[in-house]
Amino acid sequence: MSAHIVHDTAPLGSLIRYSDSTPKPPTRFTKKLAAWERRNGVGRLVKKEPARKRPTYCSPASITLHEGNFASGGVILVTIMRTHSVDSDLTFEIAERPAIGMVRVLQDFGGNSELLYLAESREAAELWLAKNRYSSARLEDVTADEVGANVVEGRAAA
Repeated sequence: MSAHIVHDTAPLGSLIRYSDSTPKPPTRFTKKLAAWERRNGVGRLVKKEPARKRPTYCSPASITLHEGNFASGGVILVTIMRTHSVDSDLTFEIAERPAIGMVRVLQDFGGNSELLYLAESREAAELWLAKNRYSSARLEDVTADEVGANVVEGRAAA
């Protein structure tokens, strides 16, 4: 599927796999492998941006995936986020959707919500929020209605 379909149908917190459909090169080809890894991976959907039209430029809608963190001594040093335009030539797949009962910790930026954390339960989300202070964060439950709507509309994950 295209990034446009992911943008329109995938809920925040979904695991998204993307690929350029080329085979993985052998590990001895480090530069080719690094280039391949930039175009093939998996990440959690944390933000969906609408198209923007400004007087000086236009940008298409996009999705942002959280691919991981690099930490040392329990402190996150670098967070890897990758943003893909809906015009991307990559192939996308919804690998997993958030389960019923999970709770999203969201923060609003410029009219769009960004996923800060996906918790297994409301208690876990509240605990995470107490440890990681965000002034305008809010909690949102993943409900049976949301999951049911995805199945009825034919958007069930594989």
